Amino acid sequence: MMDSPFTRPRVTFFHRRGRPGANYSLEFIFDDVRERLAGEVEARVAVAPFISAGILRRALIMLAAAFRQGQVNHVTGDINFAGILLRPSRTIQTIHDCGHLARTTGLRHRLLKLFWVELPVLRCRKVTVVSEATRQELLRHVPWCDPEKVVVIPVAIAAAFGPSPAPFNAARPRVLQVGTAPNKNIARLAAALEGIPCDLEIIGRLQAADEVALRASAIQYRARAGLTPAEVAAAYRRSDLVTLVSTYEGFGMPILEAQAVGRPVLTSTILSMPWVAGGAACLVDPYDVAAIRAGIQRIRSDAGYREGLVRAGHENVRRFDPTVIARQYLALYREVAGAPAARSDRQAAGDLARMRPGEVRAPGPGGGDADVAPDRGRDALADSRKRTDHTP
Repeated sequence: MMDSPFTRPRVTFFHRRGRPGANYSLEFIFDDVRERLAGEVEARVAVAPFISAGILRRALIMLAAAFRQGQVNHVTGDINFAGILLRPSRTIQTIHDCGHLARTTGLRHRLLKLFWVELPVLRCRKVTVVSEATRQELLRHVPWCDPEKVVVIPVAIAAAFGPSPAPFNAARPRVLQVGTAPNKNIARLAAALEGIPCDLEIIGRLQAADEVALRASAIQYRARAGLTPAEVAAAYRRSDLVTLVSTYEGFGMPILEAQAVGRPVLTSTILSMPWVAGGAACLVDPYDVAAIRAGIQRIRSDAGYREGLVRAGHENVRRFDPTVIARQYLALYREVAGAPAARSDRQAAGDLARMRPGEVRAPGPGGGDADVAPDRGRDALADSRKRTDHTP
């Protein structure tokens, strides 16, 4: 018997087990969703029994998930392989980005694509992504997938990030950089800041190559990892400007967090970042050190421009109202709890088997499918794939 969509959906949220000192943004996102939907869903959290590392541990994570599944299963990201053994018609996958595919080649790339993208997408009812850029990139990797199966639900602003006006220290600004993964482009940021009086605060554990670049730039910096949400919010309030000149992002949460607090933002012209910024950030080419430097200097020296960014940022964050976003998830949970799969797994598997090598199917002008040449179908990510840093 079909469950009524008017009863409270029983949702099991599958979370990764965090690594010491790592970023816990995925957990914060869905903590907020659950809090806002309290009373409307029966939520249960299933944390992976192990850190995602090695074949045996990942196999055990999959088995543990299979024994803990519920009426609605939501795999919230990073351990998407955990959904492979769940009931497909009752499973939602959230894929935050496809950066791991852009940074890998050979057998590793194939295995990541199979277990983190293809099989999870195949064996679920719906996929949520955080931006249209990520949706288009994902569909290029799984061209057999029905585009209507992939839904954009952006990331909401946590309540901790509220307006906190403060005078701008133009003489020696405090620059905040959130994140230290290779795509965060810290070496180029350090080169751009060389000779500019400033204090750079970095949230995350620095990689050795970035420490070398920071010391070579002779700027004052401090890096901290393992911060609580309250400590992260406090770092935004201490800052004068926030940088996110990444070479890859699936969304770009620091852009919105800075705008919510009331700080000017410097970010990249590529992928999801201009969409998230909404015309309320200084956009620069992340591969051009001179452009990054010019953007910082403009924010630092042009008070009118800087204040305009802050005002526009306050308006932009309204697009990402957390209550509206939580209701979007609620609608999805009710749909999955109360209706059969729109498309059987056998049909989807048939799609995969029938795809010709190199063929790419993208949404056509009317929302349907349109076959396009392989090179055209991949153009949107080609430059990023060629230029993305591979620093270990």
